[in-house]
Amino acid sequence: MVSPVRNGWLSIGALGILALALGTLQSVVEPALPLLQRELGVSPAEGALIGNALLITGAVITPVAGKLGDRYGGKRVLVRLMAVVSAGGLMAGLAPNLPVLLLGQVLQGVMVGALPLSFILVRKHLPTGASQAAIGLVVALFTGGSTVGTLFAGPIAEGLSWQWMFALPTIAIIATTLAVARLMPHDPPIPSDDRIDWPGTVLLSGTLLAFMLGLVTVTRDGGVPPLAVGAIAVVVATLATGWVVVERRATSPMVDLRMLAKPAMWNACVLTFVITTSFGMVAFLLPQLFGVSADGYGFGAGTTDIGLFLLPGAIAGAVSDSVGGIAARRFGPRAVVIVGTVVTASTMIALASLHTAEWQLVVAKVLTAFAAGVGTTALLAGTATAIETKDIGIATSLLVVTRVIGVALGAQVAGAILDAGADLRTGQPTESAFVTGFAVAGLVAALSLLVVRITKRGAQA
Repeated sequence: MVSPVRNGWLSIGALGILALALGTLQSVVEPALPLLQRELGVSPAEGALIGNALLITGAVITPVAGKLGDRYGGKRVLVRLMAVVSAGGLMAGLAPNLPVLLLGQVLQGVMVGALPLSFILVRKHLPTGASQAAIGLVVALFTGGSTVGTLFAGPIAEGLSWQWMFALPTIAIIATTLAVARLMPHDPPIPSDDRIDWPGTVLLSGTLLAFMLGLVTVTRDGGVPPLAVGAIAVVVATLATGWVVVERRATSPMVDLRMLAKPAMWNACVLTFVITTSFGMVAFLLPQLFGVSADGYGFGAGTTDIGLFLLPGAIAGAVSDSVGGIAARRFGPRAVVIVGTVVTASTMIALASLHTAEWQLVVAKVLTAFAAGVGTTALLAGTATAIETKDIGIATSLLVVTRVIGVALGAQVAGAILDAGADLRTGQPTESAFVTGFAVAGLVAALSLLVVRITKRGAQA
């Protein structure tokens, strides 16, 4: 007979393997984007939607997942979310076109909710000391899965097909979910009077999707009439306004906008948004440039080579999360943000004029990934110590949502820049489009210095 303690660790082990599979599924798109664009016959801006669809769902599900787990039981909600993820993964693996693939990615995005649900289960089934170690294990395996996905997306896509990039991790998710369902003890729900903010969730996801689709529509070949551009802007503004109104009136809002009235929270959100928008642009542009034909200014890299080129940056990003908190405690969040901004802006300016060798792009990805990770983690750690303990959960979820939205927006803007600068004969982005993208990414990063200066003056006033 298996002892309760051992059974607890067996179930936590299953959670960890599930996190590994989820991290793998989440990360296969980035190195494969040029391949997916060619196979599906879509533009860079449309290709950016493939990764952003998952990010948008993740942004809106993160604040909701924990509440659902508390109310109905972490195991019960986790198993159901994994059923949605599995359906999305299988849909992506069978997708004949872009709309079906996007729908699959939207469904896969609920995987982000697995982390807070895993934390609920760990806390309920292990002692305090053991739960801290188990939480670290789950997070480490999720991050490790991102590295696995980046590394093996290419061999799978080129050896089998791009559909198997989604299918194989999905099969692993289904198997490990069954193991979790069998091994994990049921956790009792916690009665709560708080309502789930479904209107806010729907409006935020609608706002983000409308904005992303609007960018694609406006920048596609031939553009659209000014009246249509105005109509898109009105739709986005209406949805955004509706979301703000709903959140301000909700008794238990998805995102507590009143937190933004606090200077520490406002400053951290603005800086996080600027930093991640810049990094989102870089993260999208580099795989695109690697994949451009070597007959021109590109490198003609396949999906496997792109994954290898991106791997050092993925590792740097993972390491930066642990360094950011230490750096914030030692030097302060503002100093960390300033250094990271200078590094990112300088790197982008250099890359705009010097991008003739693969190693230059690899180094750029490492520097920008590390700088963005350290900066955003330092802001997260600094905010957590600057606000009241009872508000930490709300504040950190708001910063996580801001971080995801920034990355998604940056990728979509970068795709729009490449579309706008495409060669009319070939439809491929010109070298000047990439130069513009790198320069804009550097300028966006440099905005952090302005924000830091303004907020410092406000604090001194």
